[in-house]
Amino acid sequence: MTTIKETLIKLGESLPAKFAEAKNDLLRLEYTVAERKSFLSKQRLTYRCKIKIDDDKKMIKFFEILSEVGSGISSGGYDGDDMSPGFGFRAEKAKYTSGAREGSIEEQSVLFGKKYNYDFDYKKIRQEIKNIADNFGYGFEIVYRESALS
Repeated sequence: MTTIKETLIKLGESLPAKFAEAKNDLLRLEYTVAERKSFLSKQRLTYRCKIKIDDDKKMIKFFEILSEVGSGISSGGYDGDDMSPGFGFRAEKAKYTSGAREGSIEEQSVLFGKKYNYDFDYKKIRQEIKNIADNFGYGFEIVYRESALS
């Protein structure tokens, strides 16, 4: 008989990225959803989720996040209402977290003020994990802070 952990790891084989075991009995999945490159700059949108399996309480805790990281040389930056001319180095990181994201990820990327072209439905990942939890008789809880998994 397979365990819930083995079943979740096997699920990762059908997803864009595989689950990896992390510290404190966590399963982690990270996937680069989209990447934009232009002259001397690069931006990357990443989906990451973590699963904590509590066999004693028969509970799965699930955390997910969409984050964007950009770096490079810009031809000026936006600072409030003023445009700064010339070249400068810019590094940025933005995060969006939610427990009940619906629809396409393109709608969420608007929050970052960037335009990406891709098709990635992470609602499917959350639903597949919930289905596995139900099949094993485990509860399923979405947590909003990564620290809630410890």
